[in-house]
Amino acid sequence: MRTAIYTLGCKVNQYETQAMEAELTRRGHTLVPFDGEADAYIINTCTVTAVSDKKSRQMIRQARKRSPHAIVAVCGCYAQTDPEAVEALEVDLVMGTNDRMGFLDRLEALSPDGGQVVDVDDALRRRTFERLPAGGLEGRTRAMLKVEDGCVNFCTYCIIPYARGPIRSLPAAEAAAQAAKLAEEGYKELVLTGIEISSWGRDLEGKPELMDLIEAVCAAAPDCRVRLGSLEPRTITADFCRRGAAIPNLCPHFHLSMQSGCDSVLKRMNRKYDTARYYESVKLLREYFDRPGITTDLIVGFPGETEEEFVQTLDFVQKCAFSAMHIFPYSRRSGTPAAAMAGQCSNAVKEERAHRAGEVARGLHQAWLESWVGQTLPVLFEEEKDGLWRGHAPNYTEVFVSGQGLHNVIQDVKITGLHGEGLLGELVP
Repeated sequence: MRTAIYTLGCKVNQYETQAMEAELTRRGHTLVPFDGEADAYIINTCTVTAVSDKKSRQMIRQARKRSPHAIVAVCGCYAQTDPEAVEALEVDLVMGTNDRMGFLDRLEALSPDGGQVVDVDDALRRRTFERLPAGGLEGRTRAMLKVEDGCVNFCTYCIIPYARGPIRSLPAAEAAAQAAKLAEEGYKELVLTGIEISSWGRDLEGKPELMDLIEAVCAAAPDCRVRLGSLEPRTITADFCRRGAAIPNLCPHFHLSMQSGCDSVLKRMNRKYDTARYYESVKLLREYFDRPGITTDLIVGFPGETEEEFVQTLDFVQKCAFSAMHIFPYSRRSGTPAAAMAGQCSNAVKEERAHRAGEVARGLHQAWLESWVGQTLPVLFEEEKDGLWRGHAPNYTEVFVSGQGLHNVIQDVKITGLHGEGLLGELVP
């Protein structure tokens, strides 16, 4: 069966799609591009914002229009939280965020005149971690290793706890075994991913800490870089930094989820930290690691956000001096407490604040890039693009060089200047 897959959303969705791709190939099916004809289309949906919902619906309609007689199967977070809306789009199979292998079993068993199959469980009742094959397809340099699922933070703007359920963790020994296998397969970098990896271990016996997992994975794959997914700021303690700095293959890149740099907004968001605790994490990372890349997310125009609160956020962003930022205008998400809050900002206000925050972020990123000119960085090269090889340094900064045959090669690069939003350099012999 010729099968095409389209993935929306986060790295966890990407990981789960890779697992389905690997399993479909193992079962003898052929993967084909989503923009062409196929016997079956899989849409792995996202629901983190209302825009994500809309995009998910668009891709479902595109698949049905492209091949009216093909099977259209939908999974992921949007299918989990609003299966009725997905069912109404005349798809053949609707499942949510659980049992990906069962989803493929159902897909294979569908018949053209068999009617719709809708099987969505209650995510909040899940208690076990779904084990999926780790890695990616042939030719990729970086593999993702999903170590956690679920979230119980219940931030007021977020629907994901209802889409993914409570915390479930992959035991450290199993994660280490998967890491060793991926290293043997030739991957040079592993990314530990999950819905909220800072919560890893809370459901396991003895309640191990995230750093216990990191140490186990790094030791199992000593020749692989290990990169961390998004972290809750309170994860960063002196002990975390001391132990992490002693691991040679742990990438000095930390994505600390922030969302706002104003304490009153953070409180309305139901975030579990304030700006003082956040900044303590930033200072600890810079104390223990040599010039780490520190990146973040920012939501602007949250309900009730005043101009004064927004300016406080901009001041805090500059104080933290992030190497890169993702900026999102607040998206009103039905089913969340924030959607019912008073003081909803207009689209014009959100767009204007996103623009101003973006200007600050671009200035910080420019300063970060310029600080590396003249330095030497080890770069893992991934692809050739516009006559230059593109890769990432351990701090996750993009680096471009001229060269030949650099795919999946790590080599030192002397940084000579800037190239777009990345660095330009020369290979060190």
